[in-house]
Amino acid sequence: MASASVSSLIIFIASLVVAASVAGTLVTQVGDITHSVTDSSEDVEKNINTDIAIISDAGRPDSIYDGSAPITVLVKNTGSGTLATDPGQLDVLVNGSYVAEGDLTVTKAGGGGGSWGPGEVVKVAIDYGGLETGDHRVTVIVNGNEEVLRFRH
Repeated sequence: MASASVSSLIIFIASLVVAASVAGTLVTQVGDITHSVTDSSEDVEKNINTDIAIISDAGRPDSIYDGSAPITVLVKNTGSGTLATDPGQLDVLVNGSYVAEGDLTVTKAGGGGGSWGPGEVVKVAIDYGGLETGDHRVTVIVNGNEEVLRFRH
């Protein structure tokens, strides 16, 4: 009879150990999922708050490119969030070719620096080299928001 009690006690203790390890694993997994959802929602919020518009006049291509570098594009923050004027925050393509961060200069129109608030305009100077005569396309991407300017030089 004592052996039956010992066997039951061993099975009960083993069940508690298994239950504790399963509970520990579930707590860890729920924590990981929570962090993932939080990170994802912050990214979505950033994308929702970001909206830009290229306001350079394609009808005046000399104001964009006058035959010498750089290409100059005016971009307005039409979203509700504040953006950084750091060239690393922008992705720029000229005629489908990626422009490296070192070839970009971003300055606020009218001076100042640091942040680029709602309604403010920045001037993006792109050191791209010479453009041949013809149709061209400049794409500016900020936080997943993309704007395209088509002009003829």
